[in-house]
Amino acid sequence: MIRTFAVTSDLKLIEDIPLERLTDSNIKWYWVDFDAPTEEETLLLKTHFNFHPLAIEDCLHSLQRPKLDYYDGYDFFVLHTLNQSSLAPEEVDIFVGHNFIVTFHLLPSNEIGLVRQRVMDDKQSISKGLMYIFYLIMDKIVDGYFPSMYQIEDELNEIELKKGNRDLIGNVYEIRSQLLKLRRTIFPMRELMYRILNSERVLVPKEERVYFMDISDHLLRLSEMIESNREMTADIRDNYISINANRTNNIMKTLTVMTSIFIPLTFIASIYGMNFEYMPELTWHGGYFGVLGVMAIVGFGMLFWLGRMGWFK
Repeated sequence: MIRTFAVTSDLKLIEDIPLERLTDSNIKWYWVDFDAPTEEETLLLKTHFNFHPLAIEDCLHSLQRPKLDYYDGYDFFVLHTLNQSSLAPEEVDIFVGHNFIVTFHLLPSNEIGLVRQRVMDDKQSISKGLMYIFYLIMDKIVDGYFPSMYQIEDELNEIELKKGNRDLIGNVYEIRSQLLKLRRTIFPMRELMYRILNSERVLVPKEERVYFMDISDHLLRLSEMIESNREMTADIRDNYISINANRTNNIMKTLTVMTSIFIPLTFIASIYGMNFEYMPELTWHGGYFGVLGVMAIVGFGMLFWLGRMGWFK
């Protein structure tokens, strides 16, 4: 589906204008949105707009890394929106010229839809020019990253409160995987925004530069949140490993104490378990109780000695 918006010289918005009329003399600038286009509609990128074949190829072969390419008469941007359920990136391609903006996305984009609705509802936004429309699109895309990040932080706070529960370690690794997905999307977007703000070829009007700087601040904040949450998951993981190691040490200490006590007792029992004929102790009338007494003395002696060594602290 192709949606068109055109702004006339007297700042009137015309919706669903035919592509052939976009070059009329009274058209100041226009926005064409390719929303999940068919093959026939996609072909218009070449036949009608004459975009560079490499840019068209990037549009059709997702997912490209967020980037900025310069072409004669226009700039080509690759942006990533975020699928809220799977945290998988979804590509949105934007062509920005001096009097046009063309957006292309193979999947329906909620962010593009929100900006489109705002343009139709708020007529003042069109008076600020097409770079402001480009800002609105980027702003909506970046704002779409925050809900997933806040949800991850809430889950981490719950895990922190229940960190003694050994079943939560699986959730920690799942959160680390989600943070990695977000990192692969947000960090390239931050680099792209840096290029936009520092490029001499992308002409961002001075009065609108502050808007793009605000997006850059949001991306920087998101990056810091990712790193902070990754450190928190690492701390929770290390604490869990330490707790398990301490439990294992306590169990091994208990088993070692029991083994230390029973080794001499087993040694005594094994001696008198031998069936040699000439063993003088076997003929003693009180030999059985005497051996039990020796074993009891040895056992309690071992307990006393281990206690003095600090094994029960």
